[in-house]
Amino acid sequence: MPVFKLDVVTPERTIYSGSVQSLRAPGSQGGFGVLPRHASMLAALAVGPLSFVEEEGEGKSMAISGGFAEVRGESVTVLAETAESPVDIDVDRAQAARDRALERLSHRADIDVERAQAALMRALNRLKIGG
Repeated sequence: MPVFKLDVVTPERTIYSGSVQSLRAPGSQGGFGVLPRHASMLAALAVGPLSFVEEEGEGKSMAISGGFAEVRGESVTVLAETAESPVDIDVDRAQAARDRALERLSHRADIDVERAQAALMRALNRLKIGG
């Protein structure tokens, strides 16, 4: 099966670099998929799971929280604000973050609702990927 190069990079480090058969990403306007020979594009990313199938056929996922994806030629570069593979996710910490966000949202009078909702989305995404 044809493949393309995928690089997932955060401000801190390269999280993944390898050949993949397909990619599914959380676009800011809705999820999208990439296969080999995809048309060039630049897409804003949202909080959500980034999933891909490696050259050998193994499926992988990671939790990302925003950024951009550039599809060009036979390569895709994901520049993510954060990206965590399942083994890097501290599930207890993610559950605590979810609980804090839910608590803040239940007392809406004195909080930044948009910020609390964003924190909740990040925590739920991490829990979905981390188990």
